[in-house]
Parts: sequence; C-alpha cells; structure tokens
Amino acid sequence: MVPPRDDVLSIRATGAEVRRASEWLELACQQRGVPERTAERLVLSLNEALANVIFHGGAGALLSPVHLRLEVIVDAHEGKASVTISDAGIAFNPLTVAAKPRPTSLEETVPGGLGLVMIRRFSDCLDYRHEDGRNHLTFGATWIAP
Repeated sequence: MVPPRDDVLSIRATGAEVRRASEWLELACQQRGVPERTAERLVLSLNEALANVIFHGGAGALLSPVHLRLEVIVDAHEGKASVTISDAGIAFNPLTVAAKPRPTSLEETVPGGLGLVMIRRFSDCLDYRHEDGRNHLTFGATWIAP
C-alpha cells in the first residue's frame, strides 16, 4: 500500500487561477500514478466546481483564497484519488440539489446548469460539509490497481 500524501494549492477565484489549478491537478495526478482517464474526470469536475464558486459563491468566495487538496491512496486492489475544494462563499450543499429532468425536445433545453450533473457523473464519491464559514466539497474517483 502506498501511504496517503496530500498535495495542496491555494488559488484566487478567477478564470486564470482555474487554469492554474487544472494544470496543478493534472501534474499532481501524473506524479502520483493516477491513470490518465481518472485524472481527466477529476480535472473536469474541478473546473465545474470552481466555476460554480466563481459565479455563485458571492463576495466571500471572490475575496478569500480557495484551498485545494488532492489525496491519493493506492493499495494492492484499487486506487482512489479525491479532491477537496474549500471556499468562503455562500453555503451551498450540492448534494441536496435535485437532478433536473432531461429535456425531451430542443425547445425545452435551457443552456447551463450542467455543472452539477457533470460532477455527479464523473465522481465515484461525493461529499459536502460547511464548517468554520467555509464550504468543503470533496469528489473522487477510483480505479483498479495494476
């Protein structure tokens, strides 16, 4: 078993910093042996979650650092990588949001609103807590260890 180790990064809630966070996560996953397809799922979820922080988190999210943590655990059978995003934005538990019904026609289609759908789809585990004035969203993906 590879002992757990966390990689951390703090960013500002801006588009340029989202790009930097994505590059950080890609590199950290590569260095930790996370399979490329699993890392891609994590990066896509990170981008969607950070977009939500920027666009919906309010002034607290924009004025305070956003903390990111990657944890990777690998044993003889499987690997698990999880990312935690901690922000000081408006408290929002994405786990309590009901999934929107899929449109049945083009006329019913409304742009946007797919970020949570993507995060849920790409994540094997999803957790949220609000603690000390901060949102803590954790999403993760697993794979079969070689």
